[in-house]
Amino acid sequence: MANTQTGRTKPTRKPRLDRDTIVAAALELASAPGVASVSFRDLGARLGVDPTAVYRHFRSKDELMGALFDHLTELGLQEIVAPPEQWQDRLRQLALGSREWLSRYPAVGAEAMLLTTNGPSEHRAMEIILDAFTRAGLKGDDLVRHYALFAMQALSGSANAARARAQRPGESDTLWLDAPLLVDPHEFPLIAENGGRLAEIRDQSLYLAAVDMVIASAERTAAAS
Repeated sequence: MANTQTGRTKPTRKPRLDRDTIVAAALELASAPGVASVSFRDLGARLGVDPTAVYRHFRSKDELMGALFDHLTELGLQEIVAPPEQWQDRLRQLALGSREWLSRYPAVGAEAMLLTTNGPSEHRAMEIILDAFTRAGLKGDDLVRHYALFAMQALSGSANAARARAQRPGESDTLWLDAPLLVDPHEFPLIAENGGRLAEIRDQSLYLAAVDMVIASAERTAAAS
């Protein structure tokens, strides 16, 4: 903008950077169709700053991805509305919330199995899961084993959903199989017999069925102890 009195051009003011601003911009990038990862170069371009400016707030991409994952974990936690005593419903709500929010941001969600934030939202999620299985009656090795089973299913299922949404933007639930199973019924009789049923399975129903299997395992284990 020119100064009418001096004729000089005022320098363009650079945007003020902080961690929240960077996280918001990175999430915009992560949700964009076709974006497989969030780079500091693309992030700098979106923010209108040199990429090195981002390093003043996040020392590495791993640290940035951890912050993004922790933020999305918090959004997933907000989907839990059941009271603590309804531990089964709380686990289902957490599983669905995690899947939904992570799949909205495929560049983050696709790496869910690899991300450990050690942040406040991750700690809250861990405490909620452990509390749920404690209320189921588990303790010791049974408790931590079911925690790990649930966490593994939630993270891997969410990562798969994120990858699927990256390939098919706008679809929150997809068929488990990408194409019909065309096989020789004499060579593969069971596939031929069940191919139609397999082709009808959808990702979200399969995801919830796996979560329910972990819940049922916790109930059986607690009843047997």
